Amino acid sequence: MGRLLRPLLRGTTYTRLLHLWVPMLVVSVWMFIDPSRPWVPALLLVPVGLIPAVRTGEGVQARLLLLPGDPDPGFSVAASATWRDRLRTVLWLEVRMALGAVSMFGCVWLPVLVHDLAAGAGGRMPHGMSVLPSVTPHWWFALLVPLPLLTLYGVVVGLGELVTLCARGLLGPSAAERLAALEERTEQLLERNRLARELHDSIGHALTVAVLQAGAARAAGDPGFTDQALAAIEETGRSALMDLERVLGMLRESGRPANSRPTLTEADRLLESARGSGAKVDAELTGPLESVPGPVSREGYRILQEALTNVLRHAGAVSVRVRVGVADDVLRLEVSNPLTPTAPVPGPGQGSGLRGIRERAALLGGRASTGPDADGWQVRAELPLR
Repeated sequence: MGRLLRPLLRGTTYTRLLHLWVPMLVVSVWMFIDPSRPWVPALLLVPVGLIPAVRTGEGVQARLLLLPGDPDPGFSVAASATWRDRLRTVLWLEVRMALGAVSMFGCVWLPVLVHDLAAGAGGRMPHGMSVLPSVTPHWWFALLVPLPLLTLYGVVVGLGELVTLCARGLLGPSAAERLAALEERTEQLLERNRLARELHDSIGHALTVAVLQAGAARAAGDPGFTDQALAAIEETGRSALMDLERVLGMLRESGRPANSRPTLTEADRLLESARGSGAKVDAELTGPLESVPGPVSREGYRILQEALTNVLRHAGAVSVRVRVGVADDVLRLEVSNPLTPTAPVPGPGQGSGLRGIRERAALLGGRASTGPDADGWQVRAELPLR
């Protein structure tokens, strides 16, 4: 019994009833004008529903009254973009008015019927507005009282559920709107992945350099080398803090341009950082790097950064061969180093850094490969400039 009465205690039940009664205001006004043609308001809904902005208004009403407080009610609030959306809006308006008429009729006359049956069970029939004006009263009328009460329950609760179901079908997003929402969600996921890679590459590189510099300074026992190592740690940490602040700013401010991210024109900073950590870097940068498009140059910088970080992290202070060149509308990057006996060899697909290199190249329509090469380890990437 409590479960049956629970819908009557929810505010949503009555906001849905209000939603059904709103169109009845127009019908009530029309009945004062010409009660002989009650079908005219339903006819007028056809041109009204063809107006694109009407769909927006109906979607807002449905969100506020049919499913108040629901973060994802499933009702579109966009204007009609196609004729299919317009026709769905027209059908919705007609369904809403029809269900509103049923609910208004039931909520007015069913309580009157309950009163008539109760009065008839007591031996008298009411005068004035009555559903049973000429029926002889009898005690067994009391047995019929639950029937209109249950019907009234169905009108109040059942029609609310029915109109919500109809609204989901007729005011729900169209195929184009669902596709747009899916594309937006995909863009958000790509942005989140990109930011995660940014943090991994920048902070991971800084921590790797700082650890190696600190360990080398402690082992060397040379005050001059220690000062040089501390300066390198300071510079790398300052750069990492700038990257961290930039990424956090991108999280706080959606749509912020990425033109403040480092590009390949600043590759010397990465090379000097690797040399400061003890690596012997043989670098050759050829071609007009300054003319490389911004997105390609920024992602190329991160690929180079991650490749050098992997060398320092897994192989230590070894010789590194770096080749960066621009030719035939392609940016080519190659970083190779010898494998030390204690250096772990990642398996295929292992390591978020190597996976990030391949993802960055793929997003730009290029390709990247990472793995053993002869007696060493090689990272190679090709990024198209167009």
